[in-house]
Amino acid sequence: MSLEIIKETGVAAVIRGATTKNILTIANALKEGGVKVLEITVETPGACAAIEKAALELDGVLVGAGTVLDAETARTAIMSGAKFIFSPTTNPKTIEMAKRYGVVSIPGALTPTEILTAYEHGADLIKVFPANVFGPSYIKDIHGPLPHIPLITTGGISVDNVGEYIKAGAVGVGVGSSLVNTKKELSAEYVNEITATAARFIQAIKEARIS
Repeated sequence: MSLEIIKETGVAAVIRGATTKNILTIANALKEGGVKVLEITVETPGACAAIEKAALELDGVLVGAGTVLDAETARTAIMSGAKFIFSPTTNPKTIEMAKRYGVVSIPGALTPTEILTAYEHGADLIKVFPANVFGPSYIKDIHGPLPHIPLITTGGISVDNVGEYIKAGAVGVGVGSSLVNTKKELSAEYVNEITATAARFIQAIKEARIS
């Protein structure tokens, strides 16, 4: 179910600097715009508390953990309520931990060998990172010989280029500061901006999928 939500939505909001004080406001703004997949990165102190709060108090939103580097951190995040685990690299034990608890595993990889290795270890999706180094054409080239491996791209994704990544074969994207910048004050104006930007991402993905 979680995997299908990620694929259907097509965009995961990568939230760095999430806290128990700001996460509900951010999440509701994103949800209003159609983005219902939240990746809360765990390098921020208190991130797991934010995951727990979001998982407990939000309806219709899928909450997961990002920047997970090891199995121990994955388990802590899962115990806090994370339904998926994003990683910038491929760590077989982290994949194993996610699968043990029935959550979606999305490790990071870049080369064809890394992508296939991650998939063979049980990953549900492969995060191609950093995607902006090679651009959408690289995703198309990878998708050719490995069409059975679902790819989600992160790194430099914007409203202007997201459609190109989808057309190239990505099932979805991860979007950071171009969607949510937690360093900005969460004024009513900025909250509305988050909702509007989320809606633009969703629309761009829909258009790319039918073109």
